[in-house]
Amino acid sequence: MAMASTEKVIVGSIAFAIFWVLAVFPAVPFLPIGRTAGSLLGAMLMVIFRVLTPDEAYAAIDLPILGLLFGTMVVSIYLERADMFKYLGKLLAWKSMGAKDLLCRICLISAISSAFFTNDTSCVVLTEFVLKIARQQNLPPHPFLLALASSANIGSSATPIGNPQNLVIAVQSKITFGKFLFGILPAMLVGIVVNALLLLCMYWNLLSVQKDVENGAIELVEEEVVISHRFSPATMSHVNSLDSLERFTLDSINTSGLINNAETLDNRAKDSKEVPNDGSLQMRDKIVSSKTVDGCEDQNFTSYEEKESSREIWKRLLWKLCVYLVTIGMLISLLMGLNMSWTAITAALALVVLDFKDARPCLEKVSYSLLIFFCGMFITVEGFNRTGIPSAFWELMEPYAKIDHAAGIAVLAVVILVLSNLASNVPTVLLLGGRVAASAAAISPASEKKAWLILAWVSTVARNLSLLGSAANLIVCEQARRAQPFGYNLSFWSHLKFGVPSTLIVTVIGLTLIRG
Repeated sequence: MAMASTEKVIVGSIAFAIFWVLAVFPAVPFLPIGRTAGSLLGAMLMVIFRVLTPDEAYAAIDLPILGLLFGTMVVSIYLERADMFKYLGKLLAWKSMGAKDLLCRICLISAISSAFFTNDTSCVVLTEFVLKIARQQNLPPHPFLLALASSANIGSSATPIGNPQNLVIAVQSKITFGKFLFGILPAMLVGIVVNALLLLCMYWNLLSVQKDVENGAIELVEEEVVISHRFSPATMSHVNSLDSLERFTLDSINTSGLINNAETLDNRAKDSKEVPNDGSLQMRDKIVSSKTVDGCEDQNFTSYEEKESSREIWKRLLWKLCVYLVTIGMLISLLMGLNMSWTAITAALALVVLDFKDARPCLEKVSYSLLIFFCGMFITVEGFNRTGIPSAFWELMEPYAKIDHAAGIAVLAVVILVLSNLASNVPTVLLLGGRVAASAAAISPASEKKAWLILAWVSTVARNLSLLGSAANLIVCEQARRAQPFGYNLSFWSHLKFGVPSTLIVTVIGLTLIRG
């Protein structure tokens, strides 16, 4: 593609630069409007500067990607309601055999859950579990938080629904879910093992000491608190129970007093062989009779409550089973090669219907800001592509980045790694994806598929390089910092010390295992 006019190149580069700054540094002091507003600003500038026409801007929005992203988010919300992630948290603590066993479990569970429920979702719901278990066993949280974030990123590389850039790659390349999975799965599995071994090597001494040497004495978290962790506040129903118990006790005391008084009068009357004329005996009979009737009513009411409670439990279990079956059906449909966007949307709507309730509370949890961010990003990246700068850059690098030899794969991996950390991974995929695939297709059809998978693998693992490399890293950092009273601050440098060697080693080993 030839370079556009100088005017279009300049204004298009300015619009993209504004988008890039706000995407990488959403709280930049001179314009702290965030990533979503930043992407819309970049898109608007592309249209105002006439880099794109309004119709071209609308056409740049990739609806299949948005549909797939929306569907997977809704399914994840219903899985959380069905306690899927609570069970994953229990699995972390179940018969744990020490710190090293716990770290390996976190790596495995984080990777698997991220592959099917996105890395961001897994980090959101598992971070507090990991912190609580670490505090409960009096262990330093640092290695476990690194294990959670890094394994979530590596695990998400295995499927098209694991992270946003894989969604883009799967839709643009038209690689089926099954081929995508089995093409990257060997690299993902070995990458998780290597990542866990690196963590064990770097923190072996720290994990061998059964106390938190980083923060001194920390109040331990009871095991029941770890297991009973939930993601929505519980109601204080025990207050009403206490009030009812108090009223019941007072009524019992008053009733017992009346009965005793009536029985005393009855005994006195028998001793004096006189029938009391104040109605005390009649009062006693009424009280005893009333108490008997009330007792029967209470017993019947308790029995009714138990039946209702049992019925609700069974309804809840049946609903959970339906959620899991729909999710499994969605995954099977994806493996069969059905349209990914409509499969995810169909599964989401099936869960909405099965819930048989107003779907608004669940749909309000969908990250619409992320969907809007994608819309703005599609337009901004398309405008930047029209300037001709990405094409010129790729023409410069293409002779050295052929994937038919090891040196070319290494150069391509370095380019993707650097751009993913400078421009973020999704824009990198949008900018390079079509060009890398076209270059590989000139070699052979099999090479095209391999090029897409290499792009997916490197752009995903690149997120582990630094704390700012991915949203999953930032989610773990922020969730851990805000979790009171057992919060922990994961610093940028402590992450970088592990992130750099892990990213480079895992990327290189994985590249040798990508199956085209």
